[in-house]
Amino acid sequence: MSRLGKIPIPIPAKVKVDLKGRMVHVEGPKGKLEFNLPNRVSLDMTPERLVVIRDGNDSEAKAYHGLTRSILSNLVQGVSEGYVKKLEIQGVGFKAAVEGKRVNLTLGYSHPILYAIPDQVKVTVEDNTKVTIEGPDKQKVGQVASEIRSYYPPEPYKGKGVRYVGEKVLRKEGKTVQ
Repeated sequence: MSRLGKIPIPIPAKVKVDLKGRMVHVEGPKGKLEFNLPNRVSLDMTPERLVVIRDGNDSEAKAYHGLTRSILSNLVQGVSEGYVKKLEIQGVGFKAAVEGKRVNLTLGYSHPILYAIPDQVKVTVEDNTKVTIEGPDKQKVGQVASEIRSYYPPEPYKGKGVRYVGEKVLRKEGKTVQ
C-alpha cells in the first residue's frame, strides 16, 4: 500500500463531507469544494475520518491511491483553515491595486496589466506592494499567485519584479568597465 494513501484523513467538527456516487462534496466555514473520485479508488467514510481504499494492486491504482488521499486532505484543510500565498512587488513605480474583481498591476510596462480574480479566491493589497491571495482551494490559490508572478518574475541584476515572500533571488554581477 501507499504509505501516504493509507493514512486516515481526520475531519474537523466544523467540516461536513458527503459522498454522492463518485462525487465528494466538502463544506466548511471557508467555502464549498467538490472532487470526482478516480475509477481505481473508493472511499470509506465515518463522521470523524476518511480512508481512501484502492481497488486493485497495479501501478495505476497505487498512483491514484496516494494522489486521491492528498487531494481530499487538501480539500478538508482548505474548507476549514484555507490557504494563503503572499507576494511582494519590488521596483521603482511598481504597484498593485484591487479594483472590484480584478487586480491592476503596474509593472513598468507601457500599459497596466488587469488580472481577473477567479471565484472563491480573495486578493488583498497592502502598501501597494504586498499582495495576499487567500482561498479554500490550494490549487487555485497557487495558480493565481503563479500567474501574477509570471507577469514580471524577479530579474537577477537589480532584483526587481514580483516574488513570493521569503523567496531568495540570486543576484548577478553586472558588466564591469576595464
